[in-house]
Amino acid sequence: MVFVLLWSTGFIVARYGTRDAGPMTFLSLRLLVASVVLLIIARITGAPRMTREQVKWAAFTGIGLHAVYLGGVFVAADLGLPSGLSALISGLHPVLTSVGALLLLSETMTRRQWFGVACGVGGVVAVVIDRLEAGISGITAGALVAMAISVIGMSTGTLMQRARGGAMPLLLGTAVQYLTSAAILGVGAGAVEHFEVRFTARFWWSLAWAVVVLSIAAVLIMLWLLQRRAAARVSSLFFLTPALSTIEGAWLFDERLGVLAVLGLVVALLGVALTTRQPRSAT
Repeated sequence: MVFVLLWSTGFIVARYGTRDAGPMTFLSLRLLVASVVLLIIARITGAPRMTREQVKWAAFTGIGLHAVYLGGVFVAADLGLPSGLSALISGLHPVLTSVGALLLLSETMTRRQWFGVACGVGGVVAVVIDRLEAGISGITAGALVAMAISVIGMSTGTLMQRARGGAMPLLLGTAVQYLTSAAILGVGAGAVEHFEVRFTARFWWSLAWAVVVLSIAAVLIMLWLLQRRAAARVSSLFFLTPALSTIEGAWLFDERLGVLAVLGLVVALLGVALTTRQPRSAT
């Protein structure tokens, strides 16, 4: 539950962090600092080294998982997309990942999972319609495109991780992913945003929270859970974050949701659960 709470705050940080810095500028700084911290931790703990092949695939995977996924989330937040809706859309990436695994990795899907795909898509549509009817600002074509790209990046990175990154050392592998993503986002930040930052107290608190709590603490908690052989439960925790992020957004940013949006949120979460749940025998 601590992991769920920490992870859900990522969408809140995206709203705060982009108020004083461009989204790519903020992310490049966050990932660069986090990679250095992870490298230091790996050095102190004597973490396993990586082969060149593992470094290559970690870099490719990191582009999808961090540069594209986080970049899309932060750009959408910078364009004003409510954090609750952002969390809901990004929480649907397991649905797209399951479809991609079916097509690319020859994995099978049951009727229940296909029904889950329909529920997930329908839930997102319901929330978007509710927000549009309520006249809520921030739901622009650019924000929705950014979130769509974000989900595609997360799913692509997850599929590459399944196919090539199973044996990747987690500490050093994550550091490589962060470094690669920081470099790519840094190029974008320099070209588009010119690294413009207002060094306010809000910026420093957002950056500190993003690095220490999200990129370091949440990852280490996940590693601790995996060491206790709770991999299936760790995966299921990600599906709880959209609901919690929605509550946080309503509390902090007055992001009120109507009845249709609440129903859409429930239906979308049900869809994700149905699509990603494994049969008991397989588990």
